[in-house]
Amino acid sequence: MSKENNGFANWMERRKANIPAGLLTAHPVLVARGEGARVWDADGREYIDFVGGIGVLNVGHNHPRVVAAAAAQLATLSHTSFQVAAYGTYIELAERLNKEVGGAEGTHKTIFLTTGAEATENAIKIARAHTNRPGVIAFRGGFHGRTLLGMSLTGMSQPYKQNFGPFAPEVYHSAFPDAYRGITTQRALDALAELFASAITPDRVAAILIEPVQGDGGFLRAPDDFMVALRRIADEHGIVLIADEIQTGFGRTGKMFGFQHSGIVPDLVTVAKSLAGGLPLSGVVGKAAIMDAPLPGGLGGTYGGNPVACAAALAVLDLFEEEHLLERAVALGTQVEQGFAALQEKHGGVVGEARGLGPMRALEFVKDATSKTPDAAMAQRVLDRLRHHGVLAIKCGMHRNVVRCLVPLVAEPALVDKALKAFDVAIQEAAAAA
Repeated sequence: MSKENNGFANWMERRKANIPAGLLTAHPVLVARGEGARVWDADGREYIDFVGGIGVLNVGHNHPRVVAAAAAQLATLSHTSFQVAAYGTYIELAERLNKEVGGAEGTHKTIFLTTGAEATENAIKIARAHTNRPGVIAFRGGFHGRTLLGMSLTGMSQPYKQNFGPFAPEVYHSAFPDAYRGITTQRALDALAELFASAITPDRVAAILIEPVQGDGGFLRAPDDFMVALRRIADEHGIVLIADEIQTGFGRTGKMFGFQHSGIVPDLVTVAKSLAGGLPLSGVVGKAAIMDAPLPGGLGGTYGGNPVACAAALAVLDLFEEEHLLERAVALGTQVEQGFAALQEKHGGVVGEARGLGPMRALEFVKDATSKTPDAAMAQRVLDRLRHHGVLAIKCGMHRNVVRCLVPLVAEPALVDKALKAFDVAIQEAAAAA
């Protein structure tokens, strides 16, 4: 960053002049560097990072092991495309993920891509190739990417769908459980049965796609009995069950993958975000018989499974084993859960619900506890006050009234306590400013 161009106002002017308005930046901050669970802006101000690159940095910013692995790989081979010639990091990473998802039986296979949306699209391709069926069922409130099919699968209208249609056909949405708003597991299953009766018969459905905990939809957890019921329904009708673990994966819920809390095994699992510690890498991991359904040449992507990203991902998996990150995730989850529960108790008039799974936690803001009317303006004021007090967070939910926590799993307890105190003050200030 040159000295004559490092002023914040100048950078923001250049951003406005050169970057389209549709690419929203949540905070007026110009980040210069990051380490662990903290970032610093161009003026040297420190922030506690409760965003983690939107769930990308479960091992933290610039972990030395990830940096070293990427640098070593970059020095020997930066790219060739696996479709042209194979390389070891891709194969080794596939082996390890197959064991993480499917166990040691050797029943799974993996393909690597670049983005979460690519993983989603390829999972649908694989499911359709396997079943020779067109239909896909997703859920209201789900988020599955910004490509045409990703938007079609996403179960919320704004800001993602806007006037971007028409959307991909043969995509159907059903209700997702939300106990806070009265949508029980049984009500959600009844809605799915009604969809089968009114819109598409089960024998025309290739896949059911679900996030074990909805990410952008508001950190709503799919109850265990709902996941078990979906597994049973999929088995009964020959439907491929896909778990979208793009945000929930790699320790975000306290287990390596969110589906593991319910005891079921999906047919396909999509991964991305924290897989490679900040480098762009995604994948589809699934049962071998299903993964092998597309004919040779049907799957691929120029940058998919880039050698440098694969090397970084191998380092991430090493860190989970050697630094006991799942145990740290459980402890972090307990700390944030207790902190958010205290905030709900103290600020019950505006905090409608504190919820989540493990360290994947959120606060839903409402106008009052009785009506439960979503209060997006309150959520935004909380975010702005949090930033003022040195904490970065972002919102989610269909009504954008939920503040979510995606703090890196390596965050020190004292740092998290400091952030929780900032939440308390920010909520007080935001409520007073209403």
